[in-house]
Amino acid sequence: MRAAAARLAALTGQLPGGARLWVGLASFGFVLAALAANLRALLQLSLDSQGWWWLLLAVGVSLLSLVANGLAWGVGLRWLGLRPRWSATVLLFLASNLRKYLPGGIWHLVARLRALQSSGQDGAAAGDPLPAPLATGQALVAVLLDPLLMAVAALALLPLGGWQAGLGPLGMLPLLALAPRWLAPLLDRLERRRAAQLQRRGLLEPGQIPSPQLRLPGYPLLPLLAELAFVLLRFAGFACCVQAFDVAFTIPWSSWLAGFALAWTAGLVVPGAPGGLGVFEAVLLLRLGVSVPEAPLLAVALSYRLVTSLADLVAAGTARLDGGLLALAAASAAPAPAAQTPAPADERA
Repeated sequence: MRAAAARLAALTGQLPGGARLWVGLASFGFVLAALAANLRALLQLSLDSQGWWWLLLAVGVSLLSLVANGLAWGVGLRWLGLRPRWSATVLLFLASNLRKYLPGGIWHLVARLRALQSSGQDGAAAGDPLPAPLATGQALVAVLLDPLLMAVAALALLPLGGWQAGLGPLGMLPLLALAPRWLAPLLDRLERRRAAQLQRRGLLEPGQIPSPQLRLPGYPLLPLLAELAFVLLRFAGFACCVQAFDVAFTIPWSSWLAGFALAWTAGLVVPGAPGGLGVFEAVLLLRLGVSVPEAPLLAVALSYRLVTSLADLVAAGTARLDGGLLALAAASAAPAPAAQTPAPADERA
C-alpha cells in the first residue's frame, strides 16, 4: 500500500503544474459543463421575497459558524495544554480566514502559525492569542489539528444519510484515527509534510523541522464536539439556500446533510482550488444530482458559495476593525513615560 501511494505521488508530481492544478481544473470544468447544460433552466429560476430573506439568513448563520469555528480552534488549543485568550484567538481566526482564497490555499494557516510563534513578544498581550510564543513544532500542531478535526466531524455525519452503498458506515472510521495511538503519528506526519512545504516556499527556516513523538492528552472529544457544532452551523447556512430555491422536499434532510458533509469535506481536504472552489460544487452535484433536479441544485451550490464568501469577507473586515480598535485602546491606556526634570544648577556644575 505504501509503495502504491509513493508511485501515485510520483506520477502526480510529474504533471505540469502539479496535481492541485489539475484537480482544480477538472472540478471547474465539471461545474462549467453543468452550467452550460442547465443555463436555460437556471435563467428560468427566480427568487421571491421569501427566498431573498432565506439567503440573508444564510449569510447571518454563516457568520455565526465562523465565530463557532474560531471558538472550536480555541478549544483545540486548550486541549493541547495551551491557554488561549478567547477573544484574540477568534479575531485571529476570522482575520486570517479570508486568506484561504489566495493561490496556494495555505496562507490562512501561515498567518496563524506566525501569530502563535510571535505571541507575547511585542508586549501587546491583550491582542495575542497566547501569553507566550510557541516553538515551530507546537505551532504547526496547533494549526493543523483544527482542519483535521473539522474533516473527521463532517465525515461522522455521513451515516445519517443511510447505507449509501457502504459510504455511510465508512464515515465513522476516521473517529478511530483520533485515538492517541494513531493521532500522534498522523499529526507528526502532517506537520513534517507541511513544514517541508513551507520550507520549499521560503516561509520556514531549514533548521526549524519539528521534533517527532508528540504527547497528546487523550482522545480529543471536546474539540471534536466543538468542530461538530461548527459543521452543523455550516450546514444550517446551506439549508437556508436549499429553502430559498424551494427544493427541500425532493429528498430527506438527512440526505441533504450527508451530501453536504461529503462535499464540504472534499472541498476541505482535496488539493484543488483555494477555499475548495469548484471541488465542493462538483462533489455536491455528483452526490445529489441523481436525486435532486440539477438546475436548482446548481443554483443552491452557487448561492451557497456566494453566501459563504460574503460571510468570510464581512468576518475578516470586522475582525480587522476590532483588532485595530483593541490595539488603539491598549496604546491609549498605556502610561506615558515620566518626564525628566532638569537638574539644579549646582548639581550640573
